Amino acid sequence: MGWTGQVMRVNLTEGTCTPEALNMEWAGEYLGQRGLASKYLCEEMDPRIDPLSPDNMMIFATGPLTGTCASTGGRFSVITKGALTGAIACSNSGGYWGAELKFAGWDMIILEGKASSPVYLCIIDDKVELLDASDIWGKSVWDTDAWIKTRHQDPQMHISAIGIAGENGVLYAGIVNDLHRAAGRSGVGAVMGSKNLKAIAVRGTGGVKVDDFLAFMTATTAAKKVLAGNAVTGEGLPTYGTQVLMNIINESGALPTRNNRDVQFEDVHDISAEAMAAPSGKDGKPNLQTNQACFSCTIACGRISKVNEEHYTVQNKPEYWHASGGLEYEAAWALGAAVGVKDLDALTYANFICNEQGIDPISFGSTLAAAMEMYEDGVITDKETGGLALEFGSAQALTTAVELTGKAEGFGKELGMGSKRLCDKYGRPELSMTVKGQEFPAYDPRGIQGMGLGYATANRGGCHLRSYTVASEILGIPEKTDPLVTDGKPGLVKAFQDATAAVDSSGLCIFTTFAWTMEDIAPQIDADLPGDWSVDRLLEVGERIWNLERQFNLQAGFTAKDDTLPKRLLNDAAKTGPAKGLVAGLDKMLPEYYELRGWTKEGVPTSETLSRLAL
Repeated sequence: MGWTGQVMRVNLTEGTCTPEALNMEWAGEYLGQRGLASKYLCEEMDPRIDPLSPDNMMIFATGPLTGTCASTGGRFSVITKGALTGAIACSNSGGYWGAELKFAGWDMIILEGKASSPVYLCIIDDKVELLDASDIWGKSVWDTDAWIKTRHQDPQMHISAIGIAGENGVLYAGIVNDLHRAAGRSGVGAVMGSKNLKAIAVRGTGGVKVDDFLAFMTATTAAKKVLAGNAVTGEGLPTYGTQVLMNIINESGALPTRNNRDVQFEDVHDISAEAMAAPSGKDGKPNLQTNQACFSCTIACGRISKVNEEHYTVQNKPEYWHASGGLEYEAAWALGAAVGVKDLDALTYANFICNEQGIDPISFGSTLAAAMEMYEDGVITDKETGGLALEFGSAQALTTAVELTGKAEGFGKELGMGSKRLCDKYGRPELSMTVKGQEFPAYDPRGIQGMGLGYATANRGGCHLRSYTVASEILGIPEKTDPLVTDGKPGLVKAFQDATAAVDSSGLCIFTTFAWTMEDIAPQIDADLPGDWSVDRLLEVGERIWNLERQFNLQAGFTAKDDTLPKRLLNDAAKTGPAKGLVAGLDKMLPEYYELRGWTKEGVPTSETLSRLAL
């Protein structure tokens, strides 16, 4: 069956690595990955603890389809209490690391306590040990990856690591695996750094068994045909990656620009997918070199790019710098339109730094945008920045700031706090484009109303990947809804949230849902696992997970007052585009959403809801 049935519990304080059996009752209720690990976290940890204290747990979790031949079956998640938000955090990543953990025979790794000195966790099948990481503490993710593979003389090892940002407490530091895939959001890398854990290296030589092999092959083969025949998963994403959205969202009047002062970026064509594919420089070679797939993925939306060295030198950099993980939509927006920069090479350079040092580009770009607005207003001056002119549109400001943040030096320490704390410090809290302390991404809720409700109610703070209503409101998937109206959006958001929680717990990539419905996913899980895994059961699992996460946050001190948006989006109308004259209509949607969820007017799940979901 898809679960290995084994969990590795690592006590960093005591230096012990102890195997234990997976709780199969919980697996039946929460499936895996996001859901199952959140259950462990909620059962074993007080939600009120300091996220950077040794009391915080971290769980690296796979899903039952991770490591199988199901398309995109390579995902894993990191679950903890987020350093950036203080809310429950689940950060999802692709690449090959998750599958390798399953091949080694483990569903999850539970990390407790804090090591007395830097260590890394080495897993080679059933041999698990903590090893000294003193020689790589202070090194980048990319140098760490090379060092560990050389030490173990195994280039097929897969490594998840933090860079200098995670070590030095950048509150939105991520965990990077396979050089440029990342569990990037909510500050999971800062939590890892607080535990003196530099990396987890994995090598597995086993496989993953499924419950009904013939039924599984039938279901996965049929599902792959659906992906291949879909315009988004079969054509758009392989050709252009997620950057296919850049011009579309801009034309929709929903591209947050210059800290959400505007909803359209006049230089969008310079940083679009088409610009990445166009010839550049004296050699005529484009920014985009090729696409790349994660484990078992038939979509291949990943980008491999190069920086034009006539523009930005990459001398004395590792070989990876000459062709590495290229811009995806969220990073291109955060490092481009959000700060008004149109220099594609500058964006690519900054993105390489984010991968190299383990920084969430969404939070970094949004924080820099807030700093630029305060600099423009004279609240932040050259005295604070060390002479760095934080002007909107400045490529130099972008690339210098990201290097300072990656190393937590100079004004980079200030930027490393995230925009909420930075804006609070300088007395301008209204300039922080965050929900629950987390910077939200590349969709302005004035132009895509459902995303506003999705941001406001997301359990991990401002996030698009908990309820991607853009699929319906802009792309017409699974059916077209009007992005400029609030009617019907509470039900749409709830449906996306529940379905996404189930997909995130399966080991699959959410991008499959551009083509797949739960009718395509359920047969794959049903053949993978024992028992009956119907669409209805999966949606109930998703709803259970959503309410479990909500309970964690309520116990951590969050209330309905935190289900809101920045005043700029609620009060200042969009200036241009289809949404001109509109604000985010959250007040019209939130009460109905609570009612559909089975929550009180205060946003608390009722006893009837908890009973129905066995919570």
